[in-house]
Amino acid sequence: MDDTANEERLIAAGRGKWSQPGVPHLGWQCVDIEDLGELLQECEMCETQSIRYVHYMEHPSYPKVLKVGCVCAGNMEGNRAAADGREAEMRSRAGKRTRWLSRRWRVSEKGNHWIRADGYRVTVCKRGAGWAATVSDVNDSFVEHSRTHYATRDLAKLAAFDFIRSWKRAMPSLHIAPAQQSP
Repeated sequence: MDDTANEERLIAAGRGKWSQPGVPHLGWQCVDIEDLGELLQECEMCETQSIRYVHYMEHPSYPKVLKVGCVCAGNMEGNRAAADGREAEMRSRAGKRTRWLSRRWRVSEKGNHWIRADGYRVTVCKRGAGWAATVSDVNDSFVEHSRTHYATRDLAKLAAFDFIRSWKRAMPSLHIAPAQQSP
């Protein structure tokens, strides 16, 4: 039995909070989603399923944000397609993040690794006892330097990837793909 069918079965059987009085079953809203990288969390709604992608669910009549799996999240908000979409996006992001390090990074005359990707320029350089990253858009309308020094060059590259993804999510109207830039 696949995980989705198993989780649906657990919900139908009223496992965990699905059978507890005072816990709303509908009307929840997803306030965040996180990729733990592996199965590290137990779903706080069905209290059985191990999950990697955590949907943080909030309800106005419940005092706590619950960390739940995709199937429980879809049932809680009454929109399984929305939960599936969020999780698919996280899976895609995880794959892109994994491939980020194997992309063709160039090396500048100063020995810094750099790349142009998704309308951004990323430069990774030695700073102090560690590594740091600088991210700018291709028009140099913004430049962001990492405040953290990372133990390895690869960790600095991954931090830049995470910054770009969070920036694009937070400011979608400000992100202009290179092909759409005005002269």
